[in-house]
Amino acid sequence: MDINFELYKIFYQCAENKSFSEAARKLFITQSAVSQSVKGLEKQLGVTLFYRKSRNIQLTNEGELLFSYVSQAYNFLKTAEEKLQEFEGLTAGEIRIGVSDSICKYFIMPYIKKFGQMYPNIMVKVINRTTPQLLDVLKGGLIDIAISTLPVNQDMFNAVSFISVQDIFVASDKFKELKGREITLQELNKYPLVLLQSDSSTRKSVDRFFQSQGLTCSPEIELESLDLLVEFAKIGTGIACVLKESAVDAIKSGELFQIISKEPLPPRSIGVVTMKNVVLSKAVKTFISELI
Repeated sequence: MDINFELYKIFYQCAENKSFSEAARKLFITQSAVSQSVKGLEKQLGVTLFYRKSRNIQLTNEGELLFSYVSQAYNFLKTAEEKLQEFEGLTAGEIRIGVSDSICKYFIMPYIKKFGQMYPNIMVKVINRTTPQLLDVLKGGLIDIAISTLPVNQDMFNAVSFISVQDIFVASDKFKELKGREITLQELNKYPLVLLQSDSSTRKSVDRFFQSQGLTCSPEIELESLDLLVEFAKIGTGIACVLKESAVDAIKSGELFQIISKEPLPPRSIGVVTMKNVVLSKAVKTFISELI
């Protein structure tokens, strides 16, 4: 049965106010239009909904039954409108962010903290994955935005550059003969290297750079964690390629020193990535605007 929702709206106001004239006043239509609409609804449903009295109206048993359901629906819709207004006013809602551990720790956390202070009623969920995994969960609709290494597939994603990050090589005093010297990538490649696993975007960037110099990168140790790279470098297991920010404290304390390379690694661009043709909530748009 396909009945115009407007008829139920008029029926609700009539039953709520027990008056055709009051319903007409609240709906900004004529009393005749209200009466005709109620008659039309009764005809479509095949029941009488109101007893008509001289001045007022009263629900029939059938009308009472219908009103019990219509009033619930009306209240649900009213609640939905209020919730949408809260979302639009940034007094409710959530944002789901996908980001790698290292980028989150060294770059994104201050923004999340600031956003939480500005909009305390918006829940922020953070999912930690590698760049390839982030793009998969973004495609699957599990996150709203990914903070990812660029470039990405422009046919599927929208991407805006956020920051540029620099990877460096660091070592402990076990390799002190390299301290203060400028060395070539070819010479560096003769030493034991400690790198991230081959499926990470950082590692792929390193591999591409070595290949551009006619070299093959064959690390002694592969790890999943950026922080572990620093720790392994500290104990002298090899020369580690790390995000510059992750080694600042260890370099200041003298536990590590930066290798000076004649061919420094190129900076990597990190961006905010969203799905094309997906409408973003106001909360998500506001968070993105804080980043870029």
